Amino acid sequence: MPDTRVDPHLGTVVHVVASRQDRPNLPSSGCPFCPGGLEAPDHYDVWAFPNRWPALGEGRCEVVLYTPEHDATFHSIGAEGARRVIDLWAERTEALSREEDVACVLVFENRGAEVGATIPHPHGQIYAYPRVPARISRRFAARWEPEKEPGERSVIRDGAVTVYAQHASVFPVSLLVAPTSRTPDLTSLDGPGRDALAGALVDVFARLDRLYDEPLPYMMWVNQAPRGVDDAWMSIEIVSPWRARGVARFIAAAEVAGEEYFNPVDPADVAARLRDLA
Repeated sequence: MPDTRVDPHLGTVVHVVASRQDRPNLPSSGCPFCPGGLEAPDHYDVWAFPNRWPALGEGRCEVVLYTPEHDATFHSIGAEGARRVIDLWAERTEALSREEDVACVLVFENRGAEVGATIPHPHGQIYAYPRVPARISRRFAARWEPEKEPGERSVIRDGAVTVYAQHASVFPVSLLVAPTSRTPDLTSLDGPGRDALAGALVDVFARLDRLYDEPLPYMMWVNQAPRGVDDAWMSIEIVSPWRARGVARFIAAAEVAGEEYFNPVDPADVAARLRDLA
């Protein structure tokens, strides 16, 4: 189990997971996520399994494989493949949420070495938290809803899903993806809603990879209602540290110290470029 500590003045929660220092940064031979590999001995379409180096303790961290194709991307698996991933996210969210000591389930992905991904095979992770992390708690306490009229920051709006650049974005690329009807979590999203979300994600990830004519490093996570919160609106955030092709925007000392950020990229400019990449 991690050694969980709380800063007595700021309330910041830190999980000290020294055991994860021993995990391999790169596989020594072959890809463990390809069929026949260490973590996927059999063929699969999508696959979830416990993380061997769980940050939150046994049974609380999982890895989700999106496709058996090693060189695929989220958008190359198409809407049908993306729907299978969403169904698995929902299935594992429901299963983990049934555990009595789980307060919040976070689905997320890091893609690219620039954001810490060590294996390029398309995959994400799921963490089941015993408490609701502070940012998620603030978001749902504020009764967040997607913007109805994002204006010049709009990227995609197909009636069922909206995608737009966030108004006060910390990262140069910061997109919000949400169903246009109130839905608290992935489990509650019906079949047509999942199809619409799958299509929107494939569309937006394809545009993001064309933004700088190079695969974009990104972080993606699903904001879904914690335990006991029903009147809520789920969303997916996609952010990237790149402010230009191959050029990262680093979080500076003043930003970390003051928790006030200086973004060199106008969200409306990012949205306009992505709209043109349809």
